[in-house]
Amino acid sequence: MADSIDKERAIRGIISSAVKSYANGFSTRHIAEVDNENGVINMKIHNVFIAALGPEIQYYSALARSLDSSLGNMLESMAISIAALNYEVSQHVEGTLYKEQTDYIAELLEEYKRSNDRRIPKIEDYQGITNKVGSAETKRHESDYYLYDSETGMHYLIELKIGGDLDNKKARSEKEALLEQYCILTNRLGENNVKILFATAYNRYGEGKPWTQGRVRQFFCNEELCISRDFWNLVCKSEKGYEIVIDEYKKNAHYINEALNEIKDTYLPNS
Repeated sequence: MADSIDKERAIRGIISSAVKSYANGFSTRHIAEVDNENGVINMKIHNVFIAALGPEIQYYSALARSLDSSLGNMLESMAISIAALNYEVSQHVEGTLYKEQTDYIAELLEEYKRSNDRRIPKIEDYQGITNKVGSAETKRHESDYYLYDSETGMHYLIELKIGGDLDNKKARSEKEALLEQYCILTNRLGENNVKILFATAYNRYGEGKPWTQGRVRQFFCNEELCISRDFWNLVCKSEKGYEIVIDEYKKNAHYINEALNEIKDTYLPNS
């Protein structure tokens, strides 16, 4: 019981620190750029079609894009810090990959991609891929999250998209990279303790609702989805992980609101 309380305190401490640091950095950066025509906001406010709607809309349109992008980066970094409490965390995978494996992956992805008689993804599609041999190369892949749970022996290869956006051009390559990482690990470890996951920090369809984005479902099966609550529960290694993260974030969200008000007062002093 004491361990779980200590872990929750540690998780909350990481979240509180991350939000405060983000808010301070976000306001400091944008305020320092107020007279810089190449500043993040200033570069985006010269859209005459947005400007015609008035200075507040012009400002908020530019700021919202910056906020969305930088907030996503903060959440990614925060999740890594939380995961490090419970797992060995790495952001690359390196090892032996066989040509027969890469050929099989390419064929599999083409079957997922084709418009007629398309193959529906299943975990079984790549089980047994370790048995493939042939000529080999040493390959290194950068990874969003490679987590190793020393207590259970499980290895998790995670592709994290904060809001779940997986565009048409990248969907195939994202799954290809994960499958190659899977092969590299399973060639060394065996297949029983390696999982591939496509993860999001929140559910764009609403918490608890099915994930139906076609581009993701074209390349990932249900068992590979780690959406919102499942993702935070995993990185926190707690069934209450999602509740802890959301609760502590809400407690500290006022720091971001205060930073946004400071930026607004700088860019729109007469509003």
